[in-house]
Amino acid sequence: MPARPYDLITFDCYGTLIDWDAGIRGAFRDLAGARAVDLDALLAAYHVAEPEVEAGPFRPYREVLAESARRAALSVGWALAAADAARFAAGVPRWPPFPDTIAALEHLHGAGYRLAILSNVDDDLLAGTRAMLTVPFAFTITAQQVGSYKPAPAHFLAARARAADARWLHAAQSHFHDVTPAAALGIPIAWVNRKQEPVRTPAPDLHTGTLGELAAILT
Repeated sequence: MPARPYDLITFDCYGTLIDWDAGIRGAFRDLAGARAVDLDALLAAYHVAEPEVEAGPFRPYREVLAESARRAALSVGWALAAADAARFAAGVPRWPPFPDTIAALEHLHGAGYRLAILSNVDDDLLAGTRAMLTVPFAFTITAQQVGSYKPAPAHFLAARARAADARWLHAAQSHFHDVTPAAALGIPIAWVNRKQEPVRTPAPDLHTGTLGELAAILT
């Protein structure tokens, strides 16, 4: 692959740059205190609940987080208090980047790529997360800005307008939220398959297991 095949790389944030599963587990662990909880079951239930909540009428992502946490907890017999569900949501900016995230972003930025974020999140939550990331982003597009959640196309259409004539690649972990809608819109897509999920259609343009691998391919 030639050097600098793209000018702009947009990233999904949570699950791609930020260790979403570790954040969810840690948040439930902290809220449980002395309560014995099955973190694996809570995580699995959360991943079912969130797309269901997002598919309903649009609401701020803090509310999506809180409602998804409440439903996940209820699935294991835990009636999560409203205040605890709100604490779950408020903690997102403290959820950690993956070990390869900072170095990969710095490598791509140093190679001359413009970087941006397309995220199913509120502006203030993303601002807290960005404080942990050490590179500048040309722009960010959030669910709060476009009034919908991926896999709806609004994030990608807004990014297309911002990208203008730039050679643009989108990179993300979620096949459902990112690979499928990007492919449907003809946007080059890199699947950062951190969970080593089976290959399926639509096929991405690039397929790696980590962000570090993607940075190495692109530079």
